[in-house]
Amino acid sequence: MKKLLSLLVFVSSITFGQTSPSTFFKEADAFFNKYVMDGRVDYKSLKGNMTSIDGLYAQVSNMNLTGVDESVKKAFYLNAYNVSVIRQVTKYYPLKSPLDKSGFFDQVKHQVAGESLTLNALEIKKVILPYKDARIHFALACAAVSCPKLASFAYQPATLDKQLDDRAKLAINDNSFIRLQSKKVEVSQIFKWYERDFTIGGNTVMSFINKYRNDKIPEAYALGYYEYDWNLNEL
Repeated sequence: MKKLLSLLVFVSSITFGQTSPSTFFKEADAFFNKYVMDGRVDYKSLKGNMTSIDGLYAQVSNMNLTGVDESVKKAFYLNAYNVSVIRQVTKYYPLKSPLDKSGFFDQVKHQVAGESLTLNALEIKKVILPYKDARIHFALACAAVSCPKLASFAYQPATLDKQLDDRAKLAINDNSFIRLQSKKVEVSQIFKWYERDFTIGGNTVMSFINKYRNDKIPEAYALGYYEYDWNLNEL
């Protein structure tokens, strides 16, 4: 009986560690800090040390979100998406592009807080639809060069609003992400694919961009979209 009780305590401690949001946020922060630099991921090093990403991926799978605040859920799902993308790339690495793996976004399923979800379902059902916050498009990384730069930190419930503002400002003031020409501006196709999110409340894509731009773009400028670069965002 004594041995059984000891085993139960041991298992409970592991389960608690895997499902504690605070533990996950702390370990995810250390992970992104170590393997992400200027928006790019060191997949080669990760491939040689799968235990690093596998540990976080297991926490994503076993997370218990019962009774937690919405800020915790929102931060968790943002980090969970990025962890799942990185883990899937690392699993099949070397890849030239995430699109080299058939069904990367819409067929391969991941266990996320007890639910089986594709990356598309995780993005839409757990983040886009519940929160209707267009800033999330600058926080989620799709493993491609044209994605907004992946942060080298984890999103935290207590500072999430500022973090999302900062990521939006970083992307929108990046001359390679928002490309100005003579009376014309070319922007990422993210603004086309998710136009509904950026135009909530009667806004235009341009007015959303100008909200975060240091140098405002005249509304009269023609709006165009440059080709998306799906090459892998690796170091």
